[in-house]
Amino acid sequence: MERVDRLVKIENVVASATLKHGIDLRDVARAFPKMKYHPDQFPGLVFRLKKPRTTILIFGSGKMVCTGAKSASEARRALRRVIRKLKDAGIVILGRLSTKIQNIVASANLGGKVDLVGWYSPRVLVEE
Repeated sequence: MERVDRLVKIENVVASATLKHGIDLRDVARAFPKMKYHPDQFPGLVFRLKKPRTTILIFGSGKMVCTGAKSASEARRALRRVIRKLKDAGIVILGRLSTKIQNIVASANLGGKVDLVGWYSPRVLVEE
């Protein structure tokens, strides 16, 4: 089998954040009319950022979920940026944001086929 560089690339980082208080999503929707908020379809507000290119779901409970980041630091930066934008728009934010990385999705070329049916076998990579 030929040598293949096994470069691992982070595709997506999901981070959650929690405020110590709830947030009125109607106020956020009024302050940011381009953001999507349809409470009859989904209980959260969808807040999209261009830099870093991420999507933050904001819930009335004060919980937030950031997706689309390419690193843990980028996810945290996106969450801090949303908090700053909320504060600048007059939305009351008290205390510090507590963040946690929930999931990291990565891809890599393993240089062969992966036997998903026999994954439990000690020999997962099958040479071509």
